[in-house]
Amino acid sequence: MTENFLVELLRRYKSGALTEEETLATLKKSSLATESFGFANIDHGRELRQGFPEVVYSPGKTKEQLKIIFKNLYERNAGNLIASRASREQFEFLREEIPAAIYDETARMIYVDRDKTFKRDERRKILIMTAGTSDIPVAEEARLTAYLWGNAVSTCYDCGVAGIHRLFAHMEEIISANVIIVVAGMEGALASVVGGLTSRPVIAVPTSVGYGASFQGLAALLAMLNSCAAGVSVVNIDNGFGAGVLAAKINRV
Repeated sequence: MTENFLVELLRRYKSGALTEEETLATLKKSSLATESFGFANIDHGRELRQGFPEVVYSPGKTKEQLKIIFKNLYERNAGNLIASRASREQFEFLREEIPAAIYDETARMIYVDRDKTFKRDERRKILIMTAGTSDIPVAEEARLTAYLWGNAVSTCYDCGVAGIHRLFAHMEEIISANVIIVVAGMEGALASVVGGLTSRPVIAVPTSVGYGASFQGLAALLAMLNSCAAGVSVVNIDNGFGAGVLAAKINRV
């Protein structure tokens, strides 16, 4: 359900075509509406409640299941769509019925970009930074998510603390950003450094990049959670999608 649906509903109520009880019943039904396919219950009211349709997590779903879910969302919603952590095989199967779908190999994301109502405010930009090149897949997931949620996004990649002079070359971008996402593996130090350079909120994303004692990102996660820089929040390991959504919501306030 979209804002256009709500506007039309209110117009019908105002004109007397719907009673107060009928309007209220429609609102309750639509904002909480689900559609069951046995293996999935699709939430069609999420776009109205949260500003973006339900996002599909692709791992563990068959090609047929993913296509059914994504096609249903495509037909029932007006906004942009995302299927995260998708494979190219899933995409090729889905694209047969949804030619508008696009696959981003780096972000591992199937998406549809069709919401032309977004006016991306370049004055309220989300900046995404990585410590290393190996962190870019998670950062790209965050970047594409934030962009599809209607935000202006810029990136500064491979500027970690091992060569901290590379970070200082991006001070203008850091100062001008409205929200900053910092993606880092290994010891995860970049989030604390950036947090100490800006008054803006910093969202730290630990990645599973690193050698044995990094414990698949646990070391970076703990370092970020124990950051001495004020205003640094942390999402789960490799959760670029979660960081992108959080940054978008902060940016919208």
